[in-house]
Amino acid sequence: MSASSGEVARPTLRVRGLLGRTEPILITGGRTVADYREAFVGIDVAKLKNAIAIAETGREGEVRFFGEVDTSATGMRRFVERIASRFGGVHFCYEAGPTGYGLYRLIRSLGHECTVVAQSLIPRKPGDRVKTNRRDAVSLARLLRAGELTAVWVPDESHEVRARSAAVETLRIHRQQVSAFMLKHGRTYPRKKGWTMRYLRWLQEQQFDHPAHQIALQEMVGAVRITRERVERLERTIEEFVSAWSLEPLVRALQTLRGIDLIVAVTFATEVGDVSRFETSRQLMGYLGLVPSERSTGETVRRGGITKAGNGRVRHMLVESAWTYRHPPKIGKTKLYRLEQTSPAVREIAWKAQTRLTARYRKLASRGKRTTVVCTAIARELVGFMWAVARQVQSA
Repeated sequence: MSASSGEVARPTLRVRGLLGRTEPILITGGRTVADYREAFVGIDVAKLKNAIAIAETGREGEVRFFGEVDTSATGMRRFVERIASRFGGVHFCYEAGPTGYGLYRLIRSLGHECTVVAQSLIPRKPGDRVKTNRRDAVSLARLLRAGELTAVWVPDESHEVRARSAAVETLRIHRQQVSAFMLKHGRTYPRKKGWTMRYLRWLQEQQFDHPAHQIALQEMVGAVRITRERVERLERTIEEFVSAWSLEPLVRALQTLRGIDLIVAVTFATEVGDVSRFETSRQLMGYLGLVPSERSTGETVRRGGITKAGNGRVRHMLVESAWTYRHPPKIGKTKLYRLEQTSPAVREIAWKAQTRLTARYRKLASRGKRTTVVCTAIARELVGFMWAVARQVQSA
């Protein structure tokens, strides 16, 4: 365009972009303005290198494998900044797994969206039997662009308290080793309840002909003692730090429910997190895998056992808590103290839960239902009351 027309020409400069492609950048008034384009980045995370693929916006947008990037914070930061400089908006995703949420927090700190994907809910073709890091990254990028991925809730750093669960699992394994050792040598404890002080004294009184057997028993009993002390230390630590936790009001309110002690309340708050993301209590029940499975077609309806989807750690604890509802409704000294610390609305929910669930337990048991089935049903309804308590705390 001529200068006499009164308009200033706006030259277009072409620069080299991703994978050697040239990309136009318009220069206006001395400032560069890139075309607004979105990119969807799939990351197949690993221990040493992350495989990365990029899908451009639109159904016809190109999906290409970018390469592998070092998993260090410096390497990933450099990659994110490089991609962000070439697109108007960038969305990242990777599968939940043993690598944790450090990458998620890094990307969010740089001002970009990141989704941690539920691995078990990723759509997969039945005939696709080739699995590589490259194919996984490309698949994640394509599915992220299509909106077919399901995100998991990402806790903040203060929520990640699973050391006690690991210690309890280790304690269980050590106890099983002792029991198996005694059974192998024909030593049977004469009482029903094990792992009491009387049971430990009985173990110390056992004598074996071969010295190696005696040493093996003492080593295993010592491992049980050390692990039990570790569990107790972690429980004291949890109790110490929960008062300064952001979810302390929720933990305190949940303990008003029968069968919910400090550890169960903290585990629920840690694993479930923000309860407000569940619009109804049924959604929370389904998230914890406590709803019946179903396989129906036409007018035929078939329902089976619970789905066991979601967080098994919380589900296991809630089923154990449901055993307390076999007793008649009653408020003990500890629960009375907890109730006095909460609002009248929470106290009303707690008492309603106790009266309903104890009656429900008796009714199902009288029908001849197995106790395991009864406790699972009680646990499902208990989740509904926990959801109500959490919503009440959040609205206060």
